[in-house]
Amino acid sequence: MARTETISIFPLEGALLLPHGRLPLNIFEPRYVALIEDSFANNRMFGMIQTNRKLPADANGPALYKIGCLGRVTSFSETDDGRYLITLLGIGRFAVEAELEGRRGYRRVRADMSRYAEDLDLPGGGSGFDRVELLAALRGYFRTRGFDANWDAIEQMEDEALVVTLAMICPFEPAEKQALLEADSPADRAQALLSLLRIDAYDQGNDRQRAS
Repeated sequence: MARTETISIFPLEGALLLPHGRLPLNIFEPRYVALIEDSFANNRMFGMIQTNRKLPADANGPALYKIGCLGRVTSFSETDDGRYLITLLGIGRFAVEAELEGRRGYRRVRADMSRYAEDLDLPGGGSGFDRVELLAALRGYFRTRGFDANWDAIEQMEDEALVVTLAMICPFEPAEKQALLEADSPADRAQALLSLLRIDAYDQGNDRQRAS
């Protein structure tokens, strides 16, 4: 892998793509339709990255976080009205070194993927977290938010798939999602996820008590 790569990006606040995760996207803006079409000539790959509203925008658009995740389109369909419905598989994280000139309306960056080479490893190995503890926190989180869940399916998921899926689908704040993305290791990500589940359940419980 080269130290730096030119990556076309889809900036989207609140959208988290993690290595080995799968993110469904509904692509309808013309510039991002162009991005998808151009990705087919680039191994079907582009990067997801969050915008950072805490920083000022510049000539390129909203400010970006410095870490994103490269993804590969694994399935797509085109609708009658010109939209693309795709699934993006997370390949590996990248660090933005500089923003480059855009193309066909979408943004591009020069990115360093070498520091996250371990993301390319196949899932597996030790979980590095207490699964029973995580599932207990998840039950509390779902209960306080009034979410339904297919617990049989959840309990059958492999450890890494469980952490990645929960981190991507739970409605955490953008900064919290970014912290999950930037976690140093899968074990650190699992611990961060556990903390977020507990904090959110506690906050939601307090809000309900104050409202009653």
